[in-house]
Amino acid sequence: QVQLVESGGGSVPPGGTLTLSCVATGTIPIKTMGWYRQAPGKQRELVAHITTDGKADYGDSVKGRFAITRDNARRTVYLQINSLNPEDTAVYYCYAVGSTSVLAITVYWGEGPQVPVSS
Repeated sequence: QVQLVESGGGSVPPGGTLTLSCVATGTIPIKTMGWYRQAPGKQRELVAHITTDGKADYGDSVKGRFAITRDNARRTVYLQINSLNPEDTAVYYCYAVGSTSVLAITVYWGEGPQVPVSS
């Protein structure tokens, strides 16, 4: 079984920087890891994801300001958020794709740290 343990959330002033981290516990091999976010009253949207070999993709609304990285040995994914603005206020959910075989794929979700952006 895999659990995702997130950290780094909290209140940030506009223009600030924040780094979220997410550790995948357990021993099931982890493939893609990433982040979604859900702002109040809005649908969940993709923020970024990254493959095991480091290929990253970003949602259009965060390109150029967010950076996703990962440490495969530590089973950890990081999300650095720069130049925060109030529109970034959301719950940020970590996810990880676990796979024990080609046919056995499971998506795991974290509980989601809140990131309120306000002055």
